[in-house]
Amino acid sequence: MFRSPVFRSSVFRLTAVTALAPALWGTTYLVTTQLLPPDRPLLAGTLRALPAGLLLVAAGRRLPRGAWWGKAVVLGTLNIGVFFALLFFAAYRLPGGVVATLGAVQPLVVAGLSVALLGERLRVRTVVAGLVAVAGVALLVLRAAVGLDGAGVVAGVAATAAMALGVVLTKRWGRPVPLLTFTGWQLAAGGLLLAPLAVAAEGLPAGLSAANLGGFAYLALVNTAFAYALWFRGLERLPAAHVSFLGLLSPVVAASAGWLVLGQDLNGWQLLGMALALGSLVAAQRTPGRRDITAPRAAAATSAQIAVVTRVPAPPGS
Repeated sequence: MFRSPVFRSSVFRLTAVTALAPALWGTTYLVTTQLLPPDRPLLAGTLRALPAGLLLVAAGRRLPRGAWWGKAVVLGTLNIGVFFALLFFAAYRLPGGVVATLGAVQPLVVAGLSVALLGERLRVRTVVAGLVAVAGVALLVLRAAVGLDGAGVVAGVAATAAMALGVVLTKRWGRPVPLLTFTGWQLAAGGLLLAPLAVAAEGLPAGLSAANLGGFAYLALVNTAFAYALWFRGLERLPAAHVSFLGLLSPVVAASAGWLVLGQDLNGWQLLGMALALGSLVAAQRTPGRRDITAPRAAAATSAQIAVVTRVPAPPGS
C-alpha cells in the first residue's frame, strides 16, 4: 500500500507553503478592482512582472549565458508575456467564469505534457481529479447566462496551453542559477514583452493616486516577487501535476474575498463548486509516487493567475 506523500511531514509543509502563492494570487481581483486604475489590465500585468523581475535580477547580479538567453526568453514568454496577453484578450471577449473554467483545465494539460516531455506516468486518479476540478470551478464561477466568442475561447485555450508548456519545459530544463535570479529572468522577459503591448493598447494613465501606487506595490512585491518565489520553490521539488492542482486555490480565494470584503453572494451551487475544487486538489496530492520530493528543478507560473481576470468587465461598447 502506498502512503500518501502529502501526509508526510516534510512534503506536507512544502505543499502548504507552496499553496500560499495561489492563495495570494486569489487576492488579485480584489486589489485590481479596489485600488488600480480601471480598464488597464495589460498595464497591471506589466507593472506586476517587470519591476519585480528587474529587482530580482539586480539582486542576483547574474544574467543568462549562452543558450540560457534563449531559454529564459522562451520561459518568460510562455509563463508571463503570452499567457497574460492571451488571458486578458480572452477576458475582454468572454464572461470571467468561462475564462476561469478554461484555466482549470491546466492540471490535465500539465499531466499530459509531463508524460510526453518528462516521462511521468499518467494516473487515472489525476485525470479524474482534473475533471472534477473543472466541474468545481465551473460551478463556482459560471453564471446561468453565458455567451461564447470563438476568438475568446481560442485565446483562453491557448493561454492555458502556453502556461502548461512553460511549467513542463522549466521542469525539463532545470535552472543554472539561484532560484530568485531565475525567477527574475522570467518575470523581466515577460514584462518586457507586455510593456509595448500595454502602451499600444491602453496608453499610460494621466496620473496615479496613492491607492494606485499602493496597489501596484502590493502586486509587484507580495503578489508577484514573493508569491512566485514560494511557487517556484515548490514546483522544483514536487511533481508538476501535483503543484498545478494547487492553482485551484486562486478562484476559491477570489470568490471568498468577494464574499467577505465586497459583500458578493455565494449560493449553494458555488459552495458545492468550492468543495469539489478543494476535494480534487487534495485527491491530486494523494496520488502515489516513488519519491516524496523530486530533485530540485526550476519552476514556472500556472493558471492560478486566472484570478487576475475572473471578473474583469468587458470594455464599453463590446
